[in-house]
Amino acid sequence: MLRRTLLAAAGTAPLLSYAAAPATKKIGVALGAGSARGFAHIGVLKALVEAGLAPEVVAGTSAGSLVGAFYAAGYTPWQIEDVALKLRDIEIVDLGQSNKRGMFTGETLQKLVNQYVKDVPMERFKRRFGAVATVLKSGELRLLSSGNAGAAIRASCSIPGVFVPCVIGDEELVDGGLVSPLPVKAARKLGADVVIGVDVGVLPQNTTRVGLYEVILQSFEIMGRSLSQLEGQTADFMIRPDTARFSSTDFTVRKEIVQAGYEAGVAALPELRQLLRARGFGLGRAG
Repeated sequence: MLRRTLLAAAGTAPLLSYAAAPATKKIGVALGAGSARGFAHIGVLKALVEAGLAPEVVAGTSAGSLVGAFYAAGYTPWQIEDVALKLRDIEIVDLGQSNKRGMFTGETLQKLVNQYVKDVPMERFKRRFGAVATVLKSGELRLLSSGNAGAAIRASCSIPGVFVPCVIGDEELVDGGLVSPLPVKAARKLGADVVIGVDVGVLPQNTTRVGLYEVILQSFEIMGRSLSQLEGQTADFMIRPDTARFSSTDFTVRKEIVQAGYEAGVAALPELRQLLRARGFGLGRAG
């Protein structure tokens, strides 16, 4: 929006000068990795949207990228919850399609995401979005914010040993949790003025592990905690749902995990509003 200012100089006709109004500040969220605990992201988003604090920038890693993509594409948190509760495991993983480089190819997940976002490329999402993945050859972080959404989510979720590496362009990409399990820096790079980090990971609580899949995930949890804590320190605000009582491999308690995220989001609102006001965000009655 332009603000017009009349400038008059002695002995000359009035001149018109236009000054651009300040751009609207954007709230961003960094949705972290966490496998089944990632359902808590849905609850946090429900609390934020309900309070009139809907994020406009979304960065996600692994499970956070999946929830983030749906939200950025235009789904409400309530719609995302509905999808999450209805999905069956067979609709997400490629049972019987393993090879020597992973138990699952990830093709089913890629197709599922593209189906729900109607094949809209990420740069055309309703909100700015990026998924974090890791370049297998070099260990570099790769922020995917344009092109095929399903492929980006597949790459971000491709836990080595569980999923076959995802090939995008000439690069093999694997799970973003290897380099940035809590993508705060990515959210800033995407244009967020204030970044809310949502950390759903915990140190492993359950020592009962029955197979390769569980062992790999527990190893990821151990490795990711230090990285999440370090990057979390760079967030403007942190929300940490109480997910310790849930196993990262238990997909039967999705509703309870969503609720844990919602409760954490609601509890954080008073302090979050105070921060946003201090940072110059104009909050209406709902905020």
